[in-house]
Amino acid sequence: MIKHHAYSVEPWSIRETELDLGMMAQCESLFALANGHIGLRGNLDEGEPHALPGTYLNSVYELRPLPYAEAGYGYPASAQSVINVTNGKLIRLLVDDEPFDLRYGQLHRHERVLDLRDGVLHRTTQWTSPAGRTVEVRSTRLVSFAYRSIAAISYEVRPVDGPAQVVLQSELVANEPGPQVSDDPRAAAVLEAPLIGEENAAEEAQALLIHRVKRSGLRIGAGMDHVIDGSESELVGTRSYQDSARTTVTCQLAAGESLRIIKFLAYGWSSERSQPAIRAQVEAALIAAKATGWAGLCAAQRQYLDEFWARADVEVDGDPEVQQAVRFGLFHVLQASARAERRPIAAKGLTGPGYDGHAFWDTETFVLPVLAYTNPEASADALRWRHATLPIAQQRARQLHLNGAAFAWRTITGEECSAYWPAGTAAYHINADIADAVIRQIDVTGDADLDREIGVDLLVNTARLWMSLGAFGDDDRFHIDGVTGPDEYSAIADNNVYTNLMAQRNLRGAVDAVARHPDLARNLEVSGEEVLDWRRAADQMVIPYDERRGVHPQAERFTDHARWDFEHTPPEHYPLMLYYSYGDLYRTQVVKQADLVLALFSRGDAFTPEEKARDFAYYEAVTVRDSSLSACVQSVIAAEIGQLDLAYDYLGEAAMMDLADLEHNTRDGIHVASLAGAWIALVAGLGGMRDHNGRLSFAPRLPTGLRGLSFRVCWRRQTLRVSINHEQACYEVADGMPMNIVHFGQEVTVEPSEPLRLDIPPITPGPRPTQPPGREPLHREPPEIEQ
Repeated sequence: MIKHHAYSVEPWSIRETELDLGMMAQCESLFALANGHIGLRGNLDEGEPHALPGTYLNSVYELRPLPYAEAGYGYPASAQSVINVTNGKLIRLLVDDEPFDLRYGQLHRHERVLDLRDGVLHRTTQWTSPAGRTVEVRSTRLVSFAYRSIAAISYEVRPVDGPAQVVLQSELVANEPGPQVSDDPRAAAVLEAPLIGEENAAEEAQALLIHRVKRSGLRIGAGMDHVIDGSESELVGTRSYQDSARTTVTCQLAAGESLRIIKFLAYGWSSERSQPAIRAQVEAALIAAKATGWAGLCAAQRQYLDEFWARADVEVDGDPEVQQAVRFGLFHVLQASARAERRPIAAKGLTGPGYDGHAFWDTETFVLPVLAYTNPEASADALRWRHATLPIAQQRARQLHLNGAAFAWRTITGEECSAYWPAGTAAYHINADIADAVIRQIDVTGDADLDREIGVDLLVNTARLWMSLGAFGDDDRFHIDGVTGPDEYSAIADNNVYTNLMAQRNLRGAVDAVARHPDLARNLEVSGEEVLDWRRAADQMVIPYDERRGVHPQAERFTDHARWDFEHTPPEHYPLMLYYSYGDLYRTQVVKQADLVLALFSRGDAFTPEEKARDFAYYEAVTVRDSSLSACVQSVIAAEIGQLDLAYDYLGEAAMMDLADLEHNTRDGIHVASLAGAWIALVAGLGGMRDHNGRLSFAPRLPTGLRGLSFRVCWRRQTLRVSINHEQACYEVADGMPMNIVHFGQEVTVEPSEPLRLDIPPITPGPRPTQPPGREPLHREPPEIEQ
């Protein structure tokens, strides 16, 4: 982990055995706990030392100005930024009047363990104060999956070498000072101390703070209560102020005696509910948490995760690092989504302020496919959030003189927050990505109610966007011009292949949806003529092809551009966008992340195997992977065309994105989409799973570095287990109905409780593709680690 001796490779945990102050920011992200509603960065319980304090509530944000050198029509005037809300993690400790601070005195032992099965963060510390008194501190922290608004901490202190006067100060702190979160001084000023106190209250061991966010007007409530267990412990009292509250407990302990407090936290927020309503919500959650008790919260957490892992676990035989990483990734994907409940899944989840807490197309393209197959209720709720923003997207489309809906490129509540129009607004493919996620969700779950609730509405409105954005040309083909595809090193291009193919799926999905639900189509005033136009546009969609080179250009004329001068680009000048102008990038063949290659995956039904091999080799030579979203897609296509060792190399990069801090920005929060990408690289890549046209198919193959792979996927309310080695694949359905799947092009039926074993045919790949100099994925050699 992070290639540091203090971190071990374990199948079900992330363990830190040494405190390195230089790595605190990364570790705070990795050890973050969340449930999709509440997010607590992995700061030390005492609050200091820290790198980046953070407590987040999903969709609690502040408005900030967007800077423009020159204004332009359609530019958003302000943006939304996630804010650090009231911090309830703090439990300060004084030993014989000496503050417990690991920067002073002597640290004998430090260990933190993120337990992926129990869903808690354990900590054990032994420390001698500057005055010479040694104490041991043990704490366990959880953010509840079972109870949406609840977090809790068990904190215990024990003198080791003699008696000690111990004081614990459990706090709520709002407007906590932290590092500057924006380079724009106007935005920084807005985001500094964004909370206005409305109410504070304290009684016995309980306290409550209510604040309002200055500009966005959101109202936040945070409360704490305690259970105290110690030898003749004395509750000094609880006091509250506008921005803080503190419960103080003191105790005289003999050597070996301990003082333990259980701290229950509750959070609530609303854009509409009154101050008394927020207070009542927080108080009720605290009462429920205290009634459940610490043991009850831990038991509910384990039960929730047992059920999740039974659906979602991936077992990797032969590479302990990837095994640890894929489970770590699935855990963080769950933490970002489990109780989001019609709120967005941000690119950094609730683990840090990176990307201002915004959700992008990453959610629908990388995260929701994983959730659809492992936790479909969460993916359904994420789509309900998108649907809730549909009125804003319709208004945005009208502003842009388009029909239907134009969803925001980056947002928290639906409003566009991108200040750079070419890479933001022009990336219209996000609308087809949303439609694709809807189609997949209905295919995977068979959820007719969700189809009626949100599916038809989303598919019709996105289809209408494409009909107003594109047009039939003189050649009677349907063109979509002036768009930006997934590759942000190209912009405002005509007929981007990925965009056009995804729009084609969107249009056909809308045709199918209105046929399933003619009553809803009438409500949306869908005419027969409009449906015919959708079908015609899909059938006549322009898909550029370079006959001379025998490959698909990423967009029209892309393959005619000059090649980027990779040979003379210094290694320290990556990512390129930080060292070269977009003008330099836009007019050359250099690809930030998988674009055409993503089309080979997402719309693999539109390409022949020969086209995939040629296209992949061509784009490997110009793709620099200046984005965390690329490696997993390249791994998938490398596996499909038989480049299994290259696929394994890319799998390692996707899986280790945060555990190895490959992008050097894990400090700002983990990369939810890349962590989801580790699952995609294993299941869709090495497992060969595809879901084109409502059919579940597999073409699995393993690289030489792995001995075996098994995974589970949910399909129509059943769970399919797939286990593969180098010779065979085994498909199992525990119970229920027979399941029809496709194995290497052959349709087969998996009977319940009757494992089906099928041979894996050999494949002869072509030459291994080459990458730009210095941008090759690190060759992966499975580490020899004792289990």
